[in-house]
Amino acid sequence: MARFLYILLAILLFGVLIAIHEFGHFFTAKLLKVKVNEFAIGMGPALWSKRKGETLYSLRAFPIGGYCAMEGEDADTGDPRAFARQRGWKKIVILCAGSFMNFLLGLVITVALFLGVSQARVPVITQFADGFQHEGTDGLMLGDRIVSVDGHGIWLYADVQTYLSRNDGNGLDLVVERDGKRIVLNDFPMGRYDYEFENGKYHGFGLIFGQVDELSIPERIGQGVAQTFDFVRIVWMSLGDLVTGRVAVSELSGVIGVVDVVSEVGTQSETVAMGVQNVFYFMALIAVNLAVMNMLPIPALDGGRIFFVLLNGLLYLVARRRIPEKYEGYVHAGAFVVLLALMAVVALHDVWNIFA
Repeated sequence: MARFLYILLAILLFGVLIAIHEFGHFFTAKLLKVKVNEFAIGMGPALWSKRKGETLYSLRAFPIGGYCAMEGEDADTGDPRAFARQRGWKKIVILCAGSFMNFLLGLVITVALFLGVSQARVPVITQFADGFQHEGTDGLMLGDRIVSVDGHGIWLYADVQTYLSRNDGNGLDLVVERDGKRIVLNDFPMGRYDYEFENGKYHGFGLIFGQVDELSIPERIGQGVAQTFDFVRIVWMSLGDLVTGRVAVSELSGVIGVVDVVSEVGTQSETVAMGVQNVFYFMALIAVNLAVMNMLPIPALDGGRIFFVLLNGLLYLVARRRIPEKYEGYVHAGAFVVLLALMAVVALHDVWNIFA
């Protein structure tokens, strides 16, 4: 029963993520005087609808998203307020607004969660494992604060584990803060080894971070903001891993897989309150993920549409010509079919993994 409730919560949250995305398009379109034919919460048959002015507002049966239908979104209808007839900067603002709202939602959720965190571990070395070979003035010392690993800024303690774990064994570029000064350790030869601890062996880098600081309200907000931008880095890092082959395409998950993971995270939590917090934390990550992914210059996504706006602007400046709308429409339609096919394949893979 608990798992079912978490699945229901995850589905509702997905609906909120999509609805808030569409609200971003709707709000900026109205603000910039672009005609909006319909703004819908949910998908499928309409349960309730009301026309106010030129816009039909509707509540639909399935709580899995929504849409903002602008006049002339895919073709010029002749209406001077159609989306297709707007200046480039207006189109870009409207197209970016959806991702901005997703990012803002992720930020608000994360900051709200961190407001309940009174303490946080910090990336300051408090102890070395027995046998650690790189302690000293020309290496690492107790009290060193890790500032960056391989060029990645350490904003939170969790960042240390994230970026150290990506070490390929060829050394690390570390920046540490020691006695108020920054020490640069390029190609630092620190790899993973087996170390003895009180509770057994540990295969790792031999660094122990035992310092825990009390957090003021501004510091909690700062940690929430840092975590949100960490989500952005995680998404980019994951995309890079996918392109380079570090992560296999078979490891991709779609909505079904994510809902399954969210429900598992919730049910495995010690209490219901912790379960709900963990689900919201995970959904904040998904919100930021959607914000970043939707801005990629891929046709059918908002980022792809922005790419065509910029390309048309450049072509007009150079040759006083634009790409015919019907051809741009063909590209977006074809890409949409490909995306749907990919989503279907990933969904089948998710179902297979769940039952296997």
